[in-house]
Amino acid sequence: MEVEIRNRPAFANLLVNLQPGDRIIAEADAMASMSSTVDMTTRMNGGLFRALARRFLGSESMFVNQFTTNTSGHIVLTQPFPGDIVCVELRGNTLFLQPGAFLACEPGISLGLGFAGLRSWISGEGLFRLKMSGTGRIWFGAYGAIFTREVTDEYIVDTGHLVAYEPSISIRVGLAGGVFSSFFSGEGLITRVRGPGKIYMQSRSFDGLAAWTNAHLW
Repeated sequence: MEVEIRNRPAFANLLVNLQPGDRIIAEADAMASMSSTVDMTTRMNGGLFRALARRFLGSESMFVNQFTTNTSGHIVLTQPFPGDIVCVELRGNTLFLQPGAFLACEPGISLGLGFAGLRSWISGEGLFRLKMSGTGRIWFGAYGAIFTREVTDEYIVDTGHLVAYEPSISIRVGLAGGVFSSFFSGEGLITRVRGPGKIYMQSRSFDGLAAWTNAHLW
């Protein structure tokens, strides 16, 4: 199976070329177009209770779509917001994704849901996180460009910019500075991540977009 990330970083999408025996699993409503030779089957992700947890706790769809073909064909997969898409290959390890980031994966990947903690919820990153584990490639997206950093000690990320991180990363919420600076500088709360491990960040945030939009509505 050949997968190409096209039109990045602003309007990235996946072009997936399938051969007989290939399978790819995608988030519901991710398919933009596909060949008539490609078959799509829809299923709940991991049974009823697991699917309900993904929907109501992880802000993801209850369903995932599996694409296969008996001959050959292609699919175009997109995300609902403008931004980049990256591919990460897991080799028996785990990666945590923020809600809404998952786009597609190979069949060897298990999609789970884990409790991120009250600190993550307070920082605006969500109370739960998606747990991707197994062997295979995963594709996830973000609002804006995606950049990475290897964290060895402590690193500060503004709320709403953290997209994915390795299990060795711990998260702590704090003020950007003193009380006055935090609330009058516009920074407010920040996320302190502690390594070692890799984190993935997005260059834009939905909270920032909402604040900018609201400010121009009046």
